[in-house]
Amino acid sequence: MKRYINNYSRSVIAGILLFAAASCKKEYTDPSGPSSDKALSSANALTDVAVGLQNWYTANRTGNIYTKVAASSLLTGETYVVNAGNTDENQLYLGGTNVQNTNTIVTGLWTVSNKIIFDADNVLRNVNSVVSDKNYASGLIAYTSIWKALAIGDMAEFWEQIPDTTGTNVPFITNTAGYARAIAIIDNALATISANAVSTTFIKNIPAGINLQNTLYALKARYALFSGDYATALGAANQVSPGNTSTFNYNSLTTNPIFALVTSTNNIYQVVDSAMSLPPGLRPDAADKRFPFYVAVGTKPVYGIKGFYSALLQNIPVYLPGEMTLIKAECYTRQHDIVNGLIELNKVVTKTASQDAFGVGAALPAVVATTERDLLELIYKHRRIELFMGGLALEDERRFNRPATERKRSYFPYPFVERNGNTNTPTDPSF
Repeated sequence: MKRYINNYSRSVIAGILLFAAASCKKEYTDPSGPSSDKALSSANALTDVAVGLQNWYTANRTGNIYTKVAASSLLTGETYVVNAGNTDENQLYLGGTNVQNTNTIVTGLWTVSNKIIFDADNVLRNVNSVVSDKNYASGLIAYTSIWKALAIGDMAEFWEQIPDTTGTNVPFITNTAGYARAIAIIDNALATISANAVSTTFIKNIPAGINLQNTLYALKARYALFSGDYATALGAANQVSPGNTSTFNYNSLTTNPIFALVTSTNNIYQVVDSAMSLPPGLRPDAADKRFPFYVAVGTKPVYGIKGFYSALLQNIPVYLPGEMTLIKAECYTRQHDIVNGLIELNKVVTKTASQDAFGVGAALPAVVATTERDLLELIYKHRRIELFMGGLALEDERRFNRPATERKRSYFPYPFVERNGNTNTPTDPSF
């Protein structure tokens, strides 16, 4: 029987946050449930834990989808707070020292990411001794590795340093080392599914939407790009099939959190204006069809959230085909190949909605650039438009050395739930 994502209640998630606040050992066990040994003693049990990772990542206000989209969009000016009574979102919108160590979005992204990593480690540590079917085990390793890599990658996007592991008083590593850690996890998963093809039985036992191999290569390309390993990023992006998609799927029990909490209520945050948070000279062309895809123009509000947050059950892409093409464009350019960099960029610039698996198309004339600097500026512009409200804008602003005035903060402070129990917690960044 197919196992769909469990509908964890907000109270359960809140309980995890309270538990983390009381104990920073990162031992996310459930005292009311079975022992860890019993909970992880069968293929079905391991699969249930792995499927739970998807729920932790994608659902509710404390899941990574909500927290990273809210944080990135507010800190980079893609969105503004409609109602200042939403204190935590408003701290991010104000930025700077207004973002406190107790902010629930900051704490939620940190704690849920660590929860995902902890549970993923338990699955990966036990899978080969528990699951005798190598093809089923292969799928379980690949699927679990996706959530672990995403959790590590999300932390690396928002903090200068991240925990090296789970446990008590753990040391920290740089966020660049964090991206490398995520890539190593992905490489292990790719080697595993290459050696043993994923069984159809496993695919039937997880939620629909996730294409394992393409997602692993797409995340490898993303994190290699973020860490400055352009050859690896280019190679991984070339392995992603443009005809296949991978999505976080929603249903009547687990709904699209941005639509449910933000778009439908118009009471938390909304799109700022037609500039899509870009400065003069980089703003969308008037004819850019991606603007009406991502932004609803009306009267209340004048500019509203659209795109992948337009319906209660709307699926959210894990990555966009355009992201992979823009990774290629940037990698070529940063390796001094302007010709191929421009070719790849123009694939995105000229792409129509009908040519894109998700309907994201600028449908513009091809652009021209003769220097690396000019081409990188155009790539930055089109990343920000093509991937609008995708949770990646803050990393892009830092990577492209955009002026600090274009964002509210560069990195998060470290949550008190970590600092109060870990003497290795780094000093908070000033901005």
